[in-house]
Amino acid sequence: MSRPPSFVPPAGARAYRLRTVRGEFAVVDAPVAGGVEPKGVALLLPGFTGSKEDFNPLHEPLAARGYRTVAVDGRGQFESAGPVDDTSAYAQEELARDVLAQAEALGVSLHLVGHSLGGQIARAAVLLDHAPFRSLTLMSSGPARVSEPQQQRVKLLRDALGVLTMAEVWEAIQAMEPPEETDAGLDAGLADRADLRRRWLANSPAQLLATGSQLCTEPDRVAELTATGLPFHVLSGARDDTWPVPLLDDMAVRLGARRTVIEGAEHSPNCDRPLPTAHALADFWDGC
Repeated sequence: MSRPPSFVPPAGARAYRLRTVRGEFAVVDAPVAGGVEPKGVALLLPGFTGSKEDFNPLHEPLAARGYRTVAVDGRGQFESAGPVDDTSAYAQEELARDVLAQAEALGVSLHLVGHSLGGQIARAAVLLDHAPFRSLTLMSSGPARVSEPQQQRVKLLRDALGVLTMAEVWEAIQAMEPPEETDAGLDAGLADRADLRRRWLANSPAQLLATGSQLCTEPDRVAELTATGLPFHVLSGARDDTWPVPLLDDMAVRLGARRTVIEGAEHSPNCDRPLPTAHALADFWDGC
């Protein structure tokens, strides 16, 4: 679970509902900084159990480099509505078509960034239609299913969702997490964990069940992705238990991608070390 330092959008950013042909999606939209020449627009997709707020630390440094950034909650994720019981609504192709609808609504050619599960949804969108996108960055998102230990964690979560309420599952998750993880990255504003709990409770159980299954069964589609010819960027922390870093290194080679490793970061470099992460993204986009 990504832990953003704050759930409050940065200064100048606007939170609203983006209207698309496939419904409305909650976004945080940060414009280019004043006096800076606009260079492009990026659409940012969060990971499993995450939300658009996971990208809050990136908006200001990317705005200073000339990039407007739009972070979005996917269908059934935090502040974007979705069915509670119907897992078919969250099939990967459905989520990918949501991304294409978001791109159409924004109306410009986009740099696409997907964190973890968001990377696999981004990949699926590009494979359906890569025309709306200028580049694809896979952030801590691997070539196929997650590691065996993470598959076991997802199975535990899916089993729990079958018998417990979302509130009960939240309490169980807190009891299982080591103290250094439950407290990591929280400032005084999140000390009571109210925002993280609020986000968890707002997620659709069906969305978590469906996307959790996808993480455990995703096939390797790197060859298909390479054939699109887009510029690719594989970015990760120096340590990752979800997809081992050597696996991400190999994927970058297979894609012919730019490769960035953020020292001192783990599975969420956007939250762990946002400044070097933002600079790496902007450097890549500048070169596209």
